[in-house]
Amino acid sequence: MNIRSLIVDDEPLARKRIVSFLNNMPGISIIGECGGGRDAIRLIREMSPDLLFLDIQMPEVGGFDVLQAVGPEKMPAVIFTTAYDQHALKAFEVHALDYLLKPFSRQRFTGAVERARKQLENSTPREPDSRIAALIENLRPEQRYLSRFAIRSSQRVLFVKATDVEWIESAGNYALLHVGAQTHIIRETMQALERKLSPKSFRRVSRSAIVNLSRIKEIQPLARGEYSIVLESGKHLAMSRSLRDLERALEIS
Repeated sequence: MNIRSLIVDDEPLARKRIVSFLNNMPGISIIGECGGGRDAIRLIREMSPDLLFLDIQMPEVGGFDVLQAVGPEKMPAVIFTTAYDQHALKAFEVHALDYLLKPFSRQRFTGAVERARKQLENSTPREPDSRIAALIENLRPEQRYLSRFAIRSSQRVLFVKATDVEWIESAGNYALLHVGAQTHIIRETMQALERKLSPKSFRRVSRSAIVNLSRIKEIQPLARGEYSIVLESGKHLAMSRSLRDLERALEIS
């Protein structure tokens, strides 16, 4: 049996280490490697690997996000790689999933691959792994994103759900929250808001605008390779960030 493997890790040296170990193991071929979660989702869907080496701690779209986006039905056998993360390691152990704690030795790596080989030999093709399904169901990243805004005035504090915000406009050291026909002012920079809002739900499309991905109605091409985003309210926003990145964000949101 030839095992087709895909390597996903944002650290080039970590990918190189896995490649060097696999090159000495018969019956395993490397069909691809990438350094981010979005590319991983695309490659898993396009290439259907048998075995996935998946880093958990990656910027923007991490390993757990990849699991949730692909789903247990299409996930290959997985060997997780991670720096020390007590929360993640406990989850792997509870669900009897194999992981490699960085920096891992060749011996530890070989043992993990051999266990994966036995798993693949004893399972039917593309059989969903119930352990992965359980992990997706029960495990959530510890990071918490902003779920509502507190709009303060001299007389009251109004709370606005983040999901109700259609888009956010920059106004220097302030930001304008566009919620239906209303606009609320908060003292936050766009850079700070970008960190506080979930990348699954919100995306910065230009220096002056962050949009709620669920409120995007369409993307229209303009002249000179530029694009305009049309929101459900009919608002048009010029986009200066990558169209490809936005399309990928819409796929996993």
